[in-house]
Amino acid sequence: MAPVTFPPLNEQMDLVRRGVSEIIPEEDLARKIERSITAKKPLIVKLGCDPSRPDLHLGHSVVLRKLRQFQDLGHTAVLIVGDFTGMIGDPSGKSKTRPSLSLEETRKNGESYFEQARKVLSDTNVRMVYNSEWLGPMSFAEVIKLAAKYTVSQMLEREDFHTRFNKEEPISLHEFLYPLAQAMDSVAIESDVELGGTDQKFNLLVGRAIQREFGKEPQVILTMPILPGTDGVEKMSKSLDNYIGISEAPKEIFGKTLSIPDRLMYDFFVLATNTPNEHLAGVKTMIADRPRDAKRLLARTLVTLYHNAEAAAAAEEEFDRIFVKKDVPDEMEELRYGTLGAAVPVLQLLTETGLAPSRSEARRLVEQGGVSVNGAKVADPKAELTLSGELVVKVGKRKFLKVLPS
Repeated sequence: MAPVTFPPLNEQMDLVRRGVSEIIPEEDLARKIERSITAKKPLIVKLGCDPSRPDLHLGHSVVLRKLRQFQDLGHTAVLIVGDFTGMIGDPSGKSKTRPSLSLEETRKNGESYFEQARKVLSDTNVRMVYNSEWLGPMSFAEVIKLAAKYTVSQMLEREDFHTRFNKEEPISLHEFLYPLAQAMDSVAIESDVELGGTDQKFNLLVGRAIQREFGKEPQVILTMPILPGTDGVEKMSKSLDNYIGISEAPKEIFGKTLSIPDRLMYDFFVLATNTPNEHLAGVKTMIADRPRDAKRLLARTLVTLYHNAEAAAAAEEEFDRIFVKKDVPDEMEELRYGTLGAAVPVLQLLTETGLAPSRSEARRLVEQGGVSVNGAKVADPKAELTLSGELVVKVGKRKFLKVLPS
């Protein structure tokens, strides 16, 4: 095997610093990188995978992309699937206990996570492990010894615990075990660096403390910003429907990207793409001078990352045909509904076909001009549609349904 060679320290640090919220402590990271260069030994860079949310979006890709940068520098990525800790449920950033999962659920979700993460990560220097391998065999006596290494007052320094305690909201004892269990992951794999979102800072710091307790060199912590969703307000989340999934179809990624507020575009370029550092100044200028072109560039870049350049070009062409030229997509879902010649109230059609979740939402969509049939807007919530043939129903900007009589 050929000896491992690494880029020089300054080159590595420049890439590692990109888009990072904090490096704790940065001087330790520089020392670790220098030592790895001298010893020709890669650093072990750890990322814990949350098995409760297997569908990955651009928010998840921020930390995965940082992990990929470490891989590109020659270091080893270790994905730890929290199949054991998933049974505890991490309450970070939550006002109440997160529901726990079964071991089978966490394993299944972990496999899905890894398969999607490979869209970002290199296959060459990555390991995936399950933390049940070392946490499962721990005896009750060992758990007590571990718990003795951290105090309740230290645990209450965590913001969500502190808030719940002051509000006299319940905190179960098992929740205190989560940061300790995550810390044992760092002990088990002897991690040099651990990555996480800013909402994970407390847990990552516990990892440093517990590594010291076990006579290990403490890991360096890198925290990454939380990427806002397409609404520009809330954290990107599937439950809030403000997400861009990394496994979504090219046209979905392209269309959703164009809905991102202009003020967030630069953050998306920095955190969610591979745009070289030396090109970012030009990107910032384009955003200021030609925001429409910049947003289309971002959309094409993201589709290319998770599909290919041809798919990006096709997605842009289809977007222009539908939304600029006011055409309809070549392919859309078809549904057999009603009988030929029947008259159906528009609100009934929207709710029974699933285009609107309720009659009140269907009414709102119609009143706000968000519903059209065969290219003509439906303005009256009391309108009836005749099922005389093919009806192309459009709801909002991107939802189409072809309704055919049974």
